[in-house]
Amino acid sequence: MNELRIARKQLGWGQGRLIAEMRRAAARKGDQLPGDASVKRRIASWENGHSVPDDFYGPLVCEALGKSPVELGLGHLLAQDAQLLDVRYPPTPEDAFRSVDQLWRADLHGYEPLLLSEASQPAWSEASLRWLVAPEPSFPTSSPEGSLRVGLADVDAVKSTSDMFADMDDRFGGDHGRQAVIQYLSRDVAPLLTGQYTEAVGRALFSTVAESTLLAAWMSYDTCHHGLAQRYFLQALRLAQDGDDRRLAGSILSAMSHQATFIGNFVEAATLARAARMGIAGVATPTLMAQFHAMEARALARSGDARGCETALAEAARLLESVNNDDEPEWITYFDQAELAAEAAHCFRDIGKAQKAVSQAENAMSGSHVRSDFFATMVLADAHLAAGEAEEACTIALDALDMGTQLKSKRCAGYLAEFRENLKQLGNAAPVRDFHEQAAEHRLWQDAREVKLPY
Repeated sequence: MNELRIARKQLGWGQGRLIAEMRRAAARKGDQLPGDASVKRRIASWENGHSVPDDFYGPLVCEALGKSPVELGLGHLLAQDAQLLDVRYPPTPEDAFRSVDQLWRADLHGYEPLLLSEASQPAWSEASLRWLVAPEPSFPTSSPEGSLRVGLADVDAVKSTSDMFADMDDRFGGDHGRQAVIQYLSRDVAPLLTGQYTEAVGRALFSTVAESTLLAAWMSYDTCHHGLAQRYFLQALRLAQDGDDRRLAGSILSAMSHQATFIGNFVEAATLARAARMGIAGVATPTLMAQFHAMEARALARSGDARGCETALAEAARLLESVNNDDEPEWITYFDQAELAAEAAHCFRDIGKAQKAVSQAENAMSGSHVRSDFFATMVLADAHLAAGEAEEACTIALDALDMGTQLKSKRCAGYLAEFRENLKQLGNAAPVRDFHEQAAEHRLWQDAREVKLPY
């Protein structure tokens, strides 16, 4: 089993470290390994090709190393590989714990079939429907004897750490610290989910881990790992359900709508936004509902439904006028008039109302969210280009490139790729030549050359 030995050594692990990781994997399943000497003999036999891991040890080895059965030469364990790549809404809390832990580990170790996977259209519909018709929270049946005891202090630590990562994501883009987030979730958070806790602590834990997993989903989406991001969104939705946090669950559906619009699935995107509104109607706040209407408007704009788009935007604006931030979840207070203006600018650009897009984009600069301001600036450049103001458009796009110097985001590169495509209609005009010459020195513009537009 040279593949197993190679995988272990690539991580810089000795056999002792592999055994320790296998024990952790076994404990999460409520199982135990025999003594180190016995397991070490087995590993030596596997690595020397004298035997293969059986159905008990094989999944533990794969989980410990973050590799698929195919990568380790364990073809008889392909059922686990299929489970890892499955796109579904987890039916129980235990399934969610197991699935998200497997995703974190495989992601952390760069499992390519997962990183290169595409989003699934049916998965969006299934998830929203299952959440809508089965909204009652569940609770794990039991925890393994001797598992970690978890209290509210542990939950607060996860929340504080995730907030730190969220700030980093906002300033530098999803591709900057994504692996650090996944490592934290895999190493520090996963053991908490299968620990021992009261129901009150458990609900708080599930909600907090749902929010952290939502961050992992956004960061994965920002790096255009769309299949992986979708899987994280689904796990986050299930965790939010079992945390009895319907507002957060609605926000997760809205985030899924955002991704669906970005990759060209406009009908599904509008449906997800509507499901979010319907699902939290009893506990909704004005900001949340405004954000959901804005996501529906984005989807309708891309699909060419100008009337429906403008109706949704008007309703979002009306709702924001009645906001009382004291009643809003802390994580949605970012959605203010500037954010709505940014969404409206996207919409008006997409339905061909360039002057309205310019006006909204000029009102969208927050000054405090680098990536959001980058997006708004690029929409402003697109709108000026559509209005026939090529020189102004190119000047603004260069401002965006200066603004995005520190950003590592394939989504940002995607906006530039779309602008590049729109510039082609101007041929070799002087403003275009000057822009290409100045843009060439920017990393994000270089990254844009490698972006394949989703629609």
